[in-house]
Amino acid sequence: MTRFRSRRDFLRDLGIGASALPFVGNLPSLGFANQARRKQRLVVMFSPNGVIPGAFWPTGEGADFALPTILQPLEPFKKQTLSLHGVCDRIRGDGDGHMRGIGCLLTGIELFPGNIQGGSDTPAGWSSGISIDQEVRNYLQKDAATRTRFGSLEFGVLVPDRADTWTRMSYAGPNKPLTPVDDPYQMFQKLYGRAKDRELLASVLDGVTDDLKAVAGAVGSEDRKLLDEHATFVREMEKELRESAAAAAGHPVPELEPGVREENNNIPAISKMQIDLMVNAFQADFTRVATLQYTNSVGMARMRWLGVDEGHHELSHEPDSNEKAVEKLTKINTWFCEQLAYLAKRLAETPEPGGPGSMLDNTVLIWTNELGKGNSHTLDNIPFVLVGGGLDFKAGRALKFPRVPHNRLLMSLAHGFGHRVKTFGNPDFCGDGPLNLA
Repeated sequence: MTRFRSRRDFLRDLGIGASALPFVGNLPSLGFANQARRKQRLVVMFSPNGVIPGAFWPTGEGADFALPTILQPLEPFKKQTLSLHGVCDRIRGDGDGHMRGIGCLLTGIELFPGNIQGGSDTPAGWSSGISIDQEVRNYLQKDAATRTRFGSLEFGVLVPDRADTWTRMSYAGPNKPLTPVDDPYQMFQKLYGRAKDRELLASVLDGVTDDLKAVAGAVGSEDRKLLDEHATFVREMEKELRESAAAAAGHPVPELEPGVREENNNIPAISKMQIDLMVNAFQADFTRVATLQYTNSVGMARMRWLGVDEGHHELSHEPDSNEKAVEKLTKINTWFCEQLAYLAKRLAETPEPGGPGSMLDNTVLIWTNELGKGNSHTLDNIPFVLVGGGLDFKAGRALKFPRVPHNRLLMSLAHGFGHRVKTFGNPDFCGDGPLNLA
């Protein structure tokens, strides 16, 4: 079989057009450079306003632990779950708890002074450092063996249009917040480049069918199966795009722009579509780093599909003695855990393209929050729950730490990718090195 010198030569010799690149650019058997090494992936999932500690933290310690109410959706993945109690955001400085909670969560460093006034006496600006997802992204992008098309993808679910300290958690560098894409059809367009309108989306495969057939004849059976899965996924997305406009509220409505409207009651549908898009992007090796941000710090979603009419943030301020509020907040956080479990399930049932095991075996999912508890605004005991085997941490455990800085966890994530940082964020909180999670 002819050995092609590069991807460009291979595609040129097959006569492959640019429109097929999203589907064929990272097929394992093509022998491209970034397939030579095990793929490791990182996903950070954010939900706001703290948790109910008694319903969130496992009872027991080490391998002898029980999942509480909120974490019950992870029961099928208990042996792949790692709970980290006692990891605290020790960063102080300007801004209120919510601002520092989200702005320092992945950066581990103070916010710049600024003019965004929160609930404290001191206004603040953007974070003064890069976030760990982007640090890992940059590390992977420097090496041809781990480089991907996008480097990272930032997904959102009903993130407000406004750009301020409460709405951004990922940073490309100091004063460089990254905007999550919370429209799944915009993300679809980013991934496949053909989502201009409903008619064009309906024929998104027309321009690539011949190219896909040409590639299918030059690769092995496993890659042919992968190509079929890509095509099936796109057709399903096209079907959802066509049907979204027809889902009127029982009466004729004006013709809308393509896509599900970004409305509170559509959060479950948007969440599922974003997760499906993320899994597909991983399967195609478009990226190995992703974030999934639900609303924002001080998020005010009204989860009516759970029977909760109050805004999430206003509920989170209720005292512990308000049993109805505690019950509703437990329902809300259980729903977020269900989204994490759905993502884990999708990855677990998807074989690793070009490698052994499932995609979950090579991915670490991190569910976190800007606060440990909503009504106290504490930055102690920040929720950190990890699922998956991507970084070879020893899972199936509930660990309890003595109020350690979360900078050490961020360092552990970098080290898990082979990126041996000596500090991350504020170096004052890195002296004891990365957390030992092996």
